[in-house]
Amino acid sequence: MKPLHAPWRIQYILGPKPPSSESSIFSQMAAHPEDDEKNYIIARGETCFAVLNTYPYNGGHLMVIPFRQIPSIGELTDKELLEIMRMVQTCQTALLKTMHPDGFNIGINQGRVAGAGIAEHLHIHVVPRWNGDSNFMPVIAETSVLPQALSELAANLRKVISDLTTS
Repeated sequence: MKPLHAPWRIQYILGPKPPSSESSIFSQMAAHPEDDEKNYIIARGETCFAVLNTYPYNGGHLMVIPFRQIPSIGELTDKELLEIMRMVQTCQTALLKTMHPDGFNIGINQGRVAGAGIAEHLHIHVVPRWNGDSNFMPVIAETSVLPQALSELAANLRKVISDLTTS
């Protein structure tokens, strides 16, 4: 077996972990717009924001998250629901223009038993997919191979989203 080196992961492994808090990591990110670039936040609305997943399943994997920390889609107001779904739509269009995927997985995992890693704060996953992108890496090695740096992709998506929302 040949080793696959992923030296960027050491930052996560050895880096400081946030102290336990009643507010989710998403709430903490939302509260600090000055750190949007560092946190890979690519868009902000009135009630929600979009962020690249730092530990994605596929390149371009992002999430749309309400500012308000709630665990269930049933707790969204009509205004939040409309803006979140519009932001999902905008992000999907930006990913199409930026990365040219063949399809998407778009979904919500509610509750730990359903696979939610951050169950206390609702978020919608938008995952671009390409023909043939399922290979042995995620199946055998539980590893994904990302072809582009998150900072570069975030900058590209910010520009496309800005163009989409100002035209």
